Amino acid sequence: MLHRTHRWLLVLSAALAPSSAMAAELRVGPNEPIQRIADAARLAQDGDTVSIQPGTYHGDVALWTQNRLTIRGLGAGAVLDAAGQSIEGKAIWVIRGGDIRIDNITFRGARVPHLNGAGIRFEHGRLSIINSRFIDNENGILTSNDPSARLHVENCQFDQAPRHPGALHHLLYVGQIDRFTLRGSRLQGGYNAHLVKTRARSNHIEYNWIVDGPDGEASYELEFPEGGLATVIGNTIGQSANTSNTTLISYGAEGYRSDDNRLLLSHNTLVSERNAGGIFLRVWPSQTAATPTVIARNNLLIGLGAFALGNPGEFIDNPSTIPPAASSEHAIDVRLAPDTLLRGHISAAPTWRDIPLQPTHEFRHPAGTVALEPPQRWAPGAWQTPRPR
Repeated sequence: MLHRTHRWLLVLSAALAPSSAMAAELRVGPNEPIQRIADAARLAQDGDTVSIQPGTYHGDVALWTQNRLTIRGLGAGAVLDAAGQSIEGKAIWVIRGGDIRIDNITFRGARVPHLNGAGIRFEHGRLSIINSRFIDNENGILTSNDPSARLHVENCQFDQAPRHPGALHHLLYVGQIDRFTLRGSRLQGGYNAHLVKTRARSNHIEYNWIVDGPDGEASYELEFPEGGLATVIGNTIGQSANTSNTTLISYGAEGYRSDDNRLLLSHNTLVSERNAGGIFLRVWPSQTAATPTVIARNNLLIGLGAFALGNPGEFIDNPSTIPPAASSEHAIDVRLAPDTLLRGHISAAPTWRDIPLQPTHEFRHPAGTVALEPPQRWAPGAWQTPRPR
């Protein structure tokens, strides 16, 4: 890539910017030609890479409108501390481009007067966010309702929803976009609102750790308020004892936006720490659309609660257990013992209408995935790797 040494000169940027065919790297940092991320956002052209030096950037908010762009934090990553600032009164970053990739950035402390500030506000295009962190934001990621937009989130961490009485701060809130993928990510520390809420037409929730944790007080852990197409495979989803809602997964609570509604749940470990029990899954009845298709196979239920009761669909091999010292804080506590009777007493999950229900990966702490070799004897839940003896 070319290094545009002089594009940091704002007064000359229009004259010096080359054509979009000449992809360049713009380096940002205290000792770089461009010192502010906001300046890089104005100078970057389609096809460029913006590389941000490690460190904390206070109040350096930005709007990105390019059609093709990679934005990456170098080394240990860049930390963006809102410090009371926002772009357009919305977020630390607003993404209004075509095809944007964000890698290794921390978004922290987003606040706006209407209590709906986000680390990232995604409005249009296709956005991929990997290896990034969202801490103490009113919303970690908040999207628009653009029906053509697509969001892919992988190997990311979301934590510490603000504790504002009466406000609903979701860690990850997806609007009525076309497609949403959440993979290998960790979400914890909610308060009153949800860990994941999505209205996307098509949803792929795979190999995540969606566990509120001992300090969390979230409502739903995973909500599809308008139904839609949802494939949920290989996740650990856990509700804390201090939850503000008895339900872990909710589907269709606000009605069904289309006639094509399908929920596939396979090889998830669902944990309820409520002493009085809870509701692992609630599928709301439809008043206008056809009854949604629900397939639930080989899920493991830890704790007290209802799963199939009152819900439509096909429920096969979803055993319950309350192991000693069960906790949703650490992965070791939700893995089954090597010699458990549950191992080998379920069938391998089949393909459903060309959609594989058999997991190919496991979550890896603190965020990420690891490839899974198909075991000789399948166990229910998200973890085929046994608990150490």
